[in-house]
Amino acid sequence: MNFLNMIEEKWQAFCENTKPAREKCGRFLRKTGKVLKIIWAYVYKLRAALLAVPVAIGAIWLAVMNLSKLPNRVGINLLANGEFSMMVSKGVAVFVPLGVTTLCLVLMLGARKPLYPWLISLFSLVLPLLILVTNIYPA
Repeated sequence: MNFLNMIEEKWQAFCENTKPAREKCGRFLRKTGKVLKIIWAYVYKLRAALLAVPVAIGAIWLAVMNLSKLPNRVGINLLANGEFSMMVSKGVAVFVPLGVTTLCLVLMLGARKPLYPWLISLFSLVLPLLILVTNIYPA
């Protein structure tokens, strides 16, 4: 039992020596935890806006890219024989997908659970890419 008493005494001495540092570290961690809790509360409240920013930037970037790369007359609905069923102007082909994405983002900002509308707005970014690919590389 002498060995166990010696270990207990050394442990007590260690705890006494490190008490100020442990208390200082504990205060720091409590303050940090409170700040992180406040930050997380704001992030959770603003999650819809934080999710919408990258999608909006991507939609604007795709619209600018389509404005520069698409021809003046754009074909919509590529048929099996390689022709388009409808021809529209470049402006319509650029701003309609941008409007669809904007509508999805507006609906997302009003939703209680913004994740599903956000995924729909993310999938709406495929429209400008599809228009670009079908008009640059027709069948």
